[in-house]
Amino acid sequence: MAKTKVQRRSKIRKGIRGKIEGNTSRPRLSVFRSNKDIYAQIIDDSKGMTICSASSRDKDLVQDKVNKVEAASVVGKKLAEKAIAAGISAVVFDRGGYLYHGRVKSLAEGAREGGLKF
Repeated sequence: MAKTKVQRRSKIRKGIRGKIEGNTSRPRLSVFRSNKDIYAQIIDDSKGMTICSASSRDKDLVQDKVNKVEAASVVGKKLAEKAIAAGISAVVFDRGGYLYHGRVKSLAEGAREGGLKF
């Protein structure tokens, strides 16, 4: 049994990454959630490179007076916009060991609203 939250998340994350993999036709949308911010990037695992990324720390994305769930939705929409500009319409969602709830769910829904399919 995992001793800490970080170890527990790491174990879950390894299981998820064993099942899903991004390729050129359907890259992986990876999410990282810190206490304050949320980060997302679209990764082509076959080439080992990041295609595009967005985070709540980007100055042009999120205003100061927005709660974290709303900020995650904005990040998802911006990431979808960047992905479509790069020619990507479908991705595989990697929740990174976090529960599909709250900020992670909001980011995913924002990406779907922006036009990504997963």
